[in-house]
Amino acid sequence: MEDGSAGPRMETNSTYNIPLVQRSSRENEMVCIFGTGDFGKALGSKMLQCGYDVVFGSRSPNNANLVPKGSEVLSHHEAAQRSKIIFLAIQRDHYSFLSRLAHALQGKILVDVSNNLKLNQYPESNAEYLAQLVPGAEVVKAFNTVSAWALQSGTLDASRQVFVCGHDSKSKQMVMEIVRTLGLTPLDQGSLMAAKEVENYPLQLFPMWKIPMYISSVLAAVIFLYCVVTEVIYSYVTTGEDYTYAIMIAIPNRVFPIVSLILLALVYLAGIIAAIIQLYRGTKYSRFPDWLDKWMLCRKQLGLVALGYAFLHVIYTLVIPIRYYVRWWMNNWAITQIKNNATAPFDPNYAWRSDAYLAPGILGFFFYVLLGITSLPSVSNIVNWREFRFVQSKLGYLTLILCTGHTLVYGWDRFIYGPFYRWHLPPAFVLSLIIPCAVLSLKFILIAPCVDRIITQIRQGWERNSKNPKKDISENGKTTV
Repeated sequence: MEDGSAGPRMETNSTYNIPLVQRSSRENEMVCIFGTGDFGKALGSKMLQCGYDVVFGSRSPNNANLVPKGSEVLSHHEAAQRSKIIFLAIQRDHYSFLSRLAHALQGKILVDVSNNLKLNQYPESNAEYLAQLVPGAEVVKAFNTVSAWALQSGTLDASRQVFVCGHDSKSKQMVMEIVRTLGLTPLDQGSLMAAKEVENYPLQLFPMWKIPMYISSVLAAVIFLYCVVTEVIYSYVTTGEDYTYAIMIAIPNRVFPIVSLILLALVYLAGIIAAIIQLYRGTKYSRFPDWLDKWMLCRKQLGLVALGYAFLHVIYTLVIPIRYYVRWWMNNWAITQIKNNATAPFDPNYAWRSDAYLAPGILGFFFYVLLGITSLPSVSNIVNWREFRFVQSKLGYLTLILCTGHTLVYGWDRFIYGPFYRWHLPPAFVLSLIIPCAVLSLKFILIAPCVDRIITQIRQGWERNSKNPKKDISENGKTTV
């Protein structure tokens, strides 16, 4: 097989390809595709639908049934002479035959669509290797992030982005025009030096999610074990009671909100640390530490993971009334009142406490969801920067305040009530308040007018130890000399 990209196989006896786009500005253009594998056939079929004439170059040109109807299949040498643009839908291991076609490929645009089996498999990118192999041609890297399935499905339910890079801007523009005609979105990544990064992109497995998932998993595991020790093991050791059933619902419903609140606080703690570093250095023209850079880049993913844990907390809370233990406890409590011929009086204080605990939780979850929706590209692309910053910053801190308040009211007198400190260990919800309270306290300090004015000036370019002592920024934010 000569295909350079894996994907579902196409039926050889497919329906006739009817052009979807009328190319009235010029006559039908001829494009050449080397390779009659899955990707080559899918790409050729899509181009035929969009009004291009397609010729395939194959080592077995007599097998005409391998290509979509309406196209030709010729030898590599004959096909190369028919078109200015040649798509190489073949693996790098099969590039060797191209050196024999160097004369026929002189001045041609070679579009490399290949991918590798693992990250950084070769010292140089496939596109750069191709440029060395055929120095007389202009090499453009493109289409390697699009699968054969995406082309077959009409790109309606798949990624539409096509990364394009190459040394020659005219060649890139010609390829990008084809990308647009196929209903895809070209993204210019610069010169061919970016080809290795483009080739590594399809091989990455959730690169921005690794740190958030690792942090959330470790947090969840530690807090779960903490709850097991303080609730299950403590009860069994001290009183002999078996609370192991709490491991299924009760303990996870403590873990999820704790992890969610800590992750939400970590989202905003990164920005606070960055502001403190800028205040300390007195300039914005100094790089942050690598760990802080990585932390700030994955804040969106941290927030979305936090939202996921909040959703789990809501779902687990909704199933509490149907739990056997809860139903047994309520029935037993009612029967006890009947036997004692006594009714528990209504307690307005407890009613206030209950509603004051639920209200911030409901509002906090609403703003939580709003933050998650706004982070979606389809939503963030239709709001301006000020609107996006208002939602993600102002409403984000409001969400943190509401969720922290929800936890504080939940704690109520448990903060000082001795029986909740088992083996002198604080209740688990106390652990969830450490980072959020620290973040909110630091934020209140940073928004103080005297501090906020300095941070604003620094972010506008003012430097405490500027080499030009006459250059400063006045209080209205304008540069003065």
